[in-house]
Amino acid sequence: MAHDRRFRFGVQAGRATSGREWVEIARKAEDLGYSTLSMPDHFVNQEFAPVPALAAAAAATTTLRVGTLVFDNDYKHPVVLAKEAATLDLLSDGRLEFGLGAGWQRTDYDAAGMQYDDPGVRVDRFEEGLAVIKGLWADGPFSFEGKHYRISELDGFPKPVQRPGPPVLVGGGAKRVLGIAGREADIVGINPNLRAGEVNADTGKDAAEESYLRKVQWIRDGAGERFDDIELHVLVFVCIETDDRDGVFQAMAGGFGLTPEGAAEVPLAVVGTVDQMCETLASRREKYGISYVTVQADAIDTLAPVVARLAGT
Repeated sequence: MAHDRRFRFGVQAGRATSGREWVEIARKAEDLGYSTLSMPDHFVNQEFAPVPALAAAAAATTTLRVGTLVFDNDYKHPVVLAKEAATLDLLSDGRLEFGLGAGWQRTDYDAAGMQYDDPGVRVDRFEEGLAVIKGLWADGPFSFEGKHYRISELDGFPKPVQRPGPPVLVGGGAKRVLGIAGREADIVGINPNLRAGEVNADTGKDAAEESYLRKVQWIRDGAGERFDDIELHVLVFVCIETDDRDGVFQAMAGGFGLTPEGAAEVPLAVVGTVDQMCETLASRREKYGISYVTVQADAIDTLAPVVARLAGT
């Protein structure tokens, strides 16, 4: 079924000072009309583990969806991750959005003493991991023979509430990952290319308008006839309400390695008055097809008037 491209919004959070504060973040997101509370999956500079934290958020809310942006496939065997995700979907009464990626942040691997393989190897492993997870969510025993994983007649349990499984979100910025996402995902998160293993000067340049148009085409090429069924997502890192939109982009331009005019077109930034932010998101939906927008937790109040105006439209 073709996706209707109606706007929905998410909040990404990874920490709180207490369980009470974490629950308050989740309830606030729900009360403000956000669709989803999502979490990253890192070892460095992140306090909470996603699975128990998302379970707590789901238990404290009634309609809020919970998800990951995104699980790193390398951090858990896919048999373990499939079981944990299905359990989370069951305990949340079918409110999980399952985000999975190949892993990118080198400092995580270094701090944990894990081998940081070349991108091609990590993507190979991710592609197999996703196949295993989907297979274990399906009915009946599942077997798989790959280069990295071997599964023998394992009937995954529990089964997720959502069938054939929770919506799969694949995030990426390179051609191969976005092609896989187009073929396999229900939601595709379009990111800058993080091949270097860190955010650097090239990251901003790869968020330029022409880069995102190219990335959408890679998704389309991978998806073929199912492209219209896919929801396109972006994680926003700069969200500022201001009467001086031009001044903000003038200041930001150097960090992105772009002109102020080019910086204004970067999908990772939503800047301006409430009217201007609404117009920007509507324009980007028209240009790229992006209708699912997530902001960082510190911007939950900033984007709230936009969510109130655009969610569901």
